[in-house]
Amino acid sequence: MAILEEPIKNITSVQNYINDEWVDSKGRILDVVNPLNNQVIGKVPVSTREELDEAVQAAQDAFPDWRSTPPPARARYLFQLKELLEENFEELSRIQTQEHGKTIDESRGETRRGIENVEVACGIASLQMGEHLENIATGMDEYLVRTPLGVFGIIGPFNFPFMIPLWSAPYAVATGNTVVIKPSSEVPFSQMKLAELVEEAGFPPGVWNVVNGGREVVNGMIEHPRIKGLTFVGSTPVAKTIYEGCGKTQKRVIAQGGAKNFMVIMPDCDVRRTIAALFTSFFGNTGQRCLAGANLIIVGEDDKFYRNFMDQTVALAKKMVIGNGLDESVQMGPIRDKAKKENVLKFIESGMEEGAKVLLDGRNVKIKDDYPDTCFIGPTIFENVELDMRIAREEIFGPVMSVMRVKNLDEAIKICNESNFGNGDAIFTASGNSARQFRFEVESGNVGINVGIVAPMAFFPFSGMKDSFYGVLHTQGKDAIRFFTESKVVIERWF
Repeated sequence: MAILEEPIKNITSVQNYINDEWVDSKGRILDVVNPLNNQVIGKVPVSTREELDEAVQAAQDAFPDWRSTPPPARARYLFQLKELLEENFEELSRIQTQEHGKTIDESRGETRRGIENVEVACGIASLQMGEHLENIATGMDEYLVRTPLGVFGIIGPFNFPFMIPLWSAPYAVATGNTVVIKPSSEVPFSQMKLAELVEEAGFPPGVWNVVNGGREVVNGMIEHPRIKGLTFVGSTPVAKTIYEGCGKTQKRVIAQGGAKNFMVIMPDCDVRRTIAALFTSFFGNTGQRCLAGANLIIVGEDDKFYRNFMDQTVALAKKMVIGNGLDESVQMGPIRDKAKKENVLKFIESGMEEGAKVLLDGRNVKIKDDYPDTCFIGPTIFENVELDMRIAREEIFGPVMSVMRVKNLDEAIKICNESNFGNGDAIFTASGNSARQFRFEVESGNVGINVGIVAPMAFFPFSGMKDSFYGVLHTQGKDAIRFFTESKVVIERWF
């Protein structure tokens, strides 16, 4: 395979996948643009409420038989899907890079993390087991059964088009539910390819459905009486709206929002390894990651340590190779689209206006092979950042590092906890005492100790606190099993 080979070679029209059939939408059509060169690579429909209703009806009709399918039999479909995902691993990864812009290594990581969720869900025969206690009273036994609920909606974001729907869908269908997935219209090809593999794996009609669209489909999911619950990953304002909407329509919901993650640097850290970890945390996926580092807090008053640390960080960032994500030598691709780049530029301008010092300006970045700079922006590093500045408080969703200094760890934790977000904070230190204090006191759903991207494995929940998460249970692992089932308790006596 050529190093720059693109899996989407012609302008491809995306269809909905409903009841094991590929169907054209009656809705208006949008362009899908490759952020590398701003060229149209596809057409995606904005589906209607009626088309969502058709998908939900298909899922509802499929539910009784699917629920009655024994868990080991349901797992066999997932095993088959897992094998097909492995066989198509490279194509899936290249699709992500072409439609999103991320580097091929980042896409391969996303593909692997998605497959891992399918792998975990394959253990449903054990994961869905209930509980039992005999003789709770004389001649009486009691047991708990985890029973599926029906149809679930899954709303995917643009930044991880393949992986994030797989935080939910495998667990939903493994537990006996059926699903309707709505991908982001900006990046529909990953879920289109996934649905093709679901079809090839032989899932019964109606168990797995995909409806492309926008706000109308999302609102339809919130309001639809036959949808039992929703999972969502995206911005905090939308997450909050979905959470409130599901409350009004009595749906269970997992709504994961935005972030403003803090990376705390202690003076006893391993500098070389720490900077390498920060490199991927702040600038990986072009900063378009809810677990991306945003604010760097350097602890202590040692100016020599601070200057040495920042000089090495800036020097490494300056060497980043930026360009076509399918090029194996490239370390950072473009922002997803021009509007998102413009938003990042506004934050950079805001930081300068509010008095932060620019150590590295990514606005005039050199792009390998001279691709148009429409969606490209390079690593940007500010120092002398104050907590009341916009760049310190608001989610930028781009490759921008804001550096602060504090006297001690107590002050660093206080700054972390004053943020409205609580998604993925981390500390870098050689001290077990400092690490334990940080882990114990910081208000963050995911906590890193010498780890820059605090991404839980598929068998742990993807957590979150404050404005980064609305709900009770989370995606992935045992939390997902509980979310997609109800606890039916049976109290039994025989005469």
